[in-house]
Formats: sequence, C-alpha cells, structure tokens
Amino acid sequence: MKNGVLERKESTTTISFSASPIIFAANSFMSSLTGDTDTPSTTPLVNAEPLLAVAIARSGGPAILRNRKQKTPEQRGRFSQPITMAVSLCFRALLLLLILSGLIVQILSVAIGINYGQIGNNLPSHSQVAVLLQSININKVKLYDADPNVLQAFSNSNVEFIVEVGNQYLQSMTDSNNAKVWLQQNVQPYISQTKITCITVGNEVLAGSDTQLMSYLLPAMQNIYNALVSLGLNNQVIVSSAHSLAVLAVSYPPSSGVFQSNLAQYIQPIINFLSQINSPFLINAYPFFAYEGNPQEISLAYALFESNPGVTDPNTNLNYDNMLYAQIDAVYSAIKAMGYTDIEVKISETGWPSMGDPNETGATPENAALYNGNLLQRIENQQGTPMKPSTPIDVYVFALFNEDLKPGATSERNYGLYYPNCTPVYDIGLQDYLTERTLSSASNIKAISFSTLLIFLIAFSIGA
Repeated sequence: MKNGVLERKESTTTISFSASPIIFAANSFMSSLTGDTDTPSTTPLVNAEPLLAVAIARSGGPAILRNRKQKTPEQRGRFSQPITMAVSLCFRALLLLLILSGLIVQILSVAIGINYGQIGNNLPSHSQVAVLLQSININKVKLYDADPNVLQAFSNSNVEFIVEVGNQYLQSMTDSNNAKVWLQQNVQPYISQTKITCITVGNEVLAGSDTQLMSYLLPAMQNIYNALVSLGLNNQVIVSSAHSLAVLAVSYPPSSGVFQSNLAQYIQPIINFLSQINSPFLINAYPFFAYEGNPQEISLAYALFESNPGVTDPNTNLNYDNMLYAQIDAVYSAIKAMGYTDIEVKISETGWPSMGDPNETGATPENAALYNGNLLQRIENQQGTPMKPSTPIDVYVFALFNEDLKPGATSERNYGLYYPNCTPVYDIGLQDYLTERTLSSASNIKAISFSTLLIFLIAFSIGA
C-alpha cells in the first residue's frame, strides 16, 4: 500500500511471469535423462513452486527424482539418444503449451461472494477495487445497481456479477418495452466482456409498507426475464429478487417457518415463477439483528458460529449449532409450505458490524471477525444446513467497504471487511484461506494433473 493505493503483489498461487521453478525442475530432469550436464535454463516463465511441491509429494516425493539421478552413465545409455531427445522436446513443448494456455493453475470462482455498495464519498476507484478483489481471489460480486463504470473496470476478469434493478425502477419495468431497453442499456453492452450472471429485481420490497410497490415486483421480474429471452441471454443470466428475513411470520423452530399471511398474495406467485424459470430464492439474513434485539435469550456463541450445544428442532430432531443455518432452513420450510421443494435458498446478504451505537449490543470488531471468519470456515467445508446437508450454502457477505454516507444507526456504516483505503477492518484469514483453497480444492483449480504428468516422466525414467 503506497499513498493509499493498493499495489498488486505476487501470489504463489497465481500465474506471474517472474520465476521458473517448473522449467528449472523439468530441465533438470530432462538433463539427467539425456546425460546433458549443462546447467538447466532458468529463464523466468511462471511462479509455480507450490504446484510443483504438491505434484512431487503426490507422486512419491523427491526420492524418486533422486533415485533417477543416481543412475550410472551405463544405465542412462540404455535410452537411445534420438528417442531421448524426442521425449525431451515433446515434454518441453507440452509444458510450454500448458503455461501459455493457462491450464496449469487457473483460479476459478470461490464459494464466497461480496456485496459491493458505494454509498460513500471516500471509496477507492473501481480499478483499485478490481485489484483488491483479484488479490484475495473473490470472484463473485453483488451490486445494488448496474453501474457501467464498475462493469467496465472488471472487463475481461473472472469476476461474476449480480446487478440490480433498483426499487425506484420497478414501476417502469412493468412495461415490457422499458424492461427490454433497460437490458439493452445496462446488460447487453457489457456481458460479452464482463460476466453478468444474475439480475435482482428490487431489494427487500416486501419488507416495507408500500403495497403498490409490492404489486409491481412480479410483473417487473417477468418482464426482465422475457426481455432476456428475446435478447438470447436467458441461458447466461438468471432473475430473482432479494428479500428480508422479515417476510417470515415464524422462523423458529426452523421446520415451522412460514411467510407472513398478508404477504402470501405476493410471495406465492413469485415462488411459482422462480420454480418455472429455475431461479433461487434470495434472502438477506442477519443473526446480528436477532442477537442485538434479545441478547438475554440468544447465545452470542450461537449467533457467531462458536462452540455451543445448539438448539434442537422438536419437529425434526435436527440440531442447529448456529442461527444462520436455522434462518435458512426456516425459509426452506416456508417455501415448502407453499408447495415447493425444488427452489434453492441463497444468502444475498449476511454480515456483522464492527461498530455500533451504545444500544447495539455485540457490534464489535472481535465479534465481526468471529462471525465472518467462522462463516468462511463453513463455506470452505462446503457445509449445508441440517435440512439440506448436501447443498452447500451460497453466501454473499455484506459488505466490501465501510460506507460513510449510509443513513441510520452507526452499525449501518460499519459492515465492511475493508476500510476505504483497502486495508482490512479486522483479520478473518481471508488471504490465507483463499491461498490454501486454491491449492487444495479441485473445484477451484482447472489444471492438467501434475501427478499424471510426473508419472508419465517417471515411467520413461524407469525405462531408461
């Protein structure tokens, strides 16, 4: 960080043209195979020490290579020079092809997303944000608009975006022509370069008291979806809407979850529509609010994913060791009560403030670090809820930055993981988690197996 500007640093898990341990090791190996005693080339090509170490470990360890190097000249002579040279050339060509094609270590999107709000007068530039997110390998971002400057800043990146049709546009979107124009102006020009995967129509519309606005929600969603179809984008972009947990009349026990009866006339047709188009139900869930409102009855450890005996649903006998999972399953139960079991629930917002007013119990950096850090561990383990154990939770953390112009309580301006100068508000081990994950999780690495490649080479070595 210099003068408030984030500098991009090398990571041992990302491709960078600064070192070549793979080429060095490969040439060392081929030199032993050919009998060439010249020093192998060290021309910088790729920083991949961790991958080579993992590959060697998984393929039997360095001892195999040491044993190969200990062969006598007579043993090496068994391998004819022309064939040896051919193998060497083929191997080096293959390795170069792998490097150039980016197949060695292509980091894919991780399971955690981030909400990128912009209600502040001191936030970093969009290009700085792009560098920050790339540095921690967060590849899923949710916006509260369809800011063209953000979408352009992330052009040709691997970041997936959720964009939003704001509540103020819902009435206009009830006209199908307006919906199509909105897409033509806000999505179509950018989607070839920036990955837009979802459009949320409205945010927490049903949690308010404006019944007229509520009546616009479903027609707006339908028109946006139909416009996507007409533009040939419906296979790339899904449509949904984010809801507050306040749409539930009952949330405990989770199996008794049910929507507010006065909202049924709006929610039932929305759920029907989501099922038809195979889209998820998005919920903004904050255990902080429940704890802050009733700290005498709700265990802080239960709210923060810390060790605790949990609570058991008397109807299902399922045990819940944290509140967020209980809230998610309550939404599943409410959807089931409306006749559907095929709609996935995803968390469009959750988080914990690092600061609050005196009456906002629990709003501390220590609690925020525990909540988000423990949530990260659950995501790393691809853990589902007790009711849906085989469906890993899909979460967008709120929020990327502290936003100094947000109205309301002090906590509203202090949900960020980062200060506007791009330094962490608290440490949740995000960089360490992502570095480990990109090396260890097959779901996050698109690569040709180095174990297989080394076995191929070792086979030739033994044959020599």
